[in-house]
Amino acid sequence: MEYINAFWVGGVICALAQILMEKTKMLPGRIMVLLVVSGAVLGAVGIYQPLIEYAGAGASVPLLGFGNTLWKGVKEAVQENGVLGIFMGGFQASAVGICAALVFGYLASLIFEPKMKS
Repeated sequence: MEYINAFWVGGVICALAQILMEKTKMLPGRIMVLLVVSGAVLGAVGIYQPLIEYAGAGASVPLLGFGNTLWKGVKEAVQENGVLGIFMGGFQASAVGICAALVFGYLASLIFEPKMKS
């Protein structure tokens, strides 16, 4: 049942993002920023963590989950370091994921020979 919950929750999040792309004139970059900020706001309000506990990777993998991770990192860092934690927390919480994206993106570019669009 965990897989089914992850599948349908992740699918709904992706479908909502696709609807935003199709029905509005927002550019994809702005939609991505909206999703990250929405995840941070939902995490701050306390709505997103129960969704992650219910859906697992279906809620933590999309960009909403990244925003929630940033929020949790900032919250913990502020509790430990005060105001300086505002600047440190997001980096500490997301460093592993960002590093993995950079490393695997670089490896993929070595394997598949990327080309510039013309």
